Amino acid sequence: MAKMDRDEILYEAEACISHDRAAIHGNAEDSFQTVAEGWNWWLSNRQLPEDPLSPEDVAMMLALFKIARISGNPNHEDSYVDAIGYLALCGEISIKDQ
Repeated sequence: MAKMDRDEILYEAEACISHDRAAIHGNAEDSFQTVAEGWNWWLSNRQLPEDPLSPEDVAMMLALFKIARISGNPNHEDSYVDAIGYLALCGEISIKDQ
């Protein structure tokens, strides 16, 4: 793959966020609101909410991100696979730490 310059990167990003992702996942602001609600729920309900984020928190929050995407487009199979993958990684990390 050829190295992209900044203009090509910006063009590619614009195509993704304005067309590709919007067509698949809907309005970005609505999606971000759903993600924020899930992350706020997770952060306020974890065992020690005041502790710094852990790798488990990151994996769980990424799974919640994918779950939020599913709520916006339940027909996008990749989101289910990704969510399950993040949960499996979270389980592995959590169990290994015990």
